[in-house]
Amino acid sequence: MKIPNTSYLLPPNSYLKLALAPLAGVTTLPVREFFSEHGAELTHTEMISCAGLIRDNEKTFDMLKISPREAPLVIQLFAPDEKILIGGAEKIKKLCKKFFAFGINMACPMPKITKNHCGSALLKKPETAFNMVKELKNFNLPVWVKIRKLENESDTLKFIETLTNAGADNICIHGRTAAQRYEGQADKNIVGLAAKNFPTLISASGDVKTVDDINEYFSYGCVCVMLARGAIANPFLFEEYHGIFRDNYERIEILINFAKRAKELSGEHKALVAMKRFAGSIIKFSQGSAEKRKLACMSTSLDEIIKILRG
Repeated sequence: MKIPNTSYLLPPNSYLKLALAPLAGVTTLPVREFFSEHGAELTHTEMISCAGLIRDNEKTFDMLKISPREAPLVIQLFAPDEKILIGGAEKIKKLCKKFFAFGINMACPMPKITKNHCGSALLKKPETAFNMVKELKNFNLPVWVKIRKLENESDTLKFIETLTNAGADNICIHGRTAAQRYEGQADKNIVGLAAKNFPTLISASGDVKTVDDINEYFSYGCVCVMLARGAIANPFLFEEYHGIFRDNYERIEILINFAKRAKELSGEHKALVAMKRFAGSIIKFSQGSAEKRKLACMSTSLDEIIKILRG
């Protein structure tokens, strides 16, 4: 088993307002490091399987590697119950000495997760959710929970109350139901209602594509806004919120430096996958963008996609 890097940055005194949301297969070490250096005040790991940690799965432990260049980190866990959750958390505490918080994913709607009674399947099990938060609080670290809205407002608020009674320090609400997955529009009203009813405890996620979207969530009383697909579509959205605007040439060079760093940390294949996700945000401002986008998607090497971006 490889021992992960434990050189973490601890959170600053100011509150962590703008975060990179957890994204399976996306919020890898180089991606988290990139966003940390370009405006994110908090990051999340991908979903880490507590069952995998208990089994000493090499790939699962590999997801715990952290860079001293990244922002304060929430280690996001998924498990079907408190026993497996705590088993995974104990493994992490033995290996990782400094991180900001534990996160529990109760939001993922994908069948491969929910069929094992994890992710959004827990929205139907409030007693289990309560026990998971309560037991995880014994590690004396903040516990952040990510959920989705339930079918109606009262059930959503009742579930949030269950989590707060168990000791949750922050609850991030994605304004879509599990049945919606990632389709349709996120319901920002339910997020605002929750922020009103549970002040200082609610974070927001869902359809955060612009600075106006970020400010809208803050206007509802949310203490943190988490950028997910909006940040992938525009890797400089964090900076734009902070009033930093760059021309396309500078953005290209920054992303090329990211590609080199990602290759160093994770290898060329993973670096290329990440660059393909980011490339559209640059290419859309270029002449012949449709053709360039197609070529970028078909790229088989970093050198090739870099040439397309600079072309």
